Amino acid sequence: MYRNEPLDKYLKDAADGTPTPGGGSVAALVGALATTMSSMSANFTVGKEKFKHYDSQLKKILGECEKSRETLLSLMEEDIKVYSGITNAYGLPKSTDAEKNKRSEEIQKATITAMEVPFKTTMCCLYVLEQTRELVDIANPNLISDVGVAGFLAEAAFQCAKLNVDINLATIKNQGLVEKTQNELCHAEKKAKTFFKEIQDKVQKTIKG
Repeated sequence: MYRNEPLDKYLKDAADGTPTPGGGSVAALVGALATTMSSMSANFTVGKEKFKHYDSQLKKILGECEKSRETLLSLMEEDIKVYSGITNAYGLPKSTDAEKNKRSEEIQKATITAMEVPFKTTMCCLYVLEQTRELVDIANPNLISDVGVAGFLAEAAFQCAKLNVDINLATIKNQGLVEKTQNELCHAEKKAKTFFKEIQDKVQKTIKG
């Protein structure tokens, strides 16, 4: 969909008075941008004589960042697609009790599906933060600000995606699913904040010498 279109088209469509691309899609895009800065920092380090003892570790991080970028770009587009499911569900007829019940069921199904996409985005962004945390200790110091940017973007993407999970959870009636998802998110957020703080502390320490 948007991946092969000009960036300007995505930005214009996101800014227009249309439901998509919305916050969930934008969160995934920001997460993908985070991986680019981690990858760039690793690419400027791998193969350099001074850092050759980190080569295998750097190559692993590069591979994981590329996988995460692909996942997040897919989620960027998947978020747009699942929203149409909610729109379709709300558009179902509601003249009779049977129609109302059917419509309610379909809205719940569509909302759960719509919640699952940004949830996947949060988990992927957490993984990007974990990889960036590993990178911050071994990256070429000349690229340390870019590692910091990766950290900021991944944390922001995590929080933005979480917000989109939260708003969908608010209308889901399956309390078991709601509580399970909230618990997983709470645990993930604690880890994300820890990784983020460690990344930025190391970045500032390196910058200040």
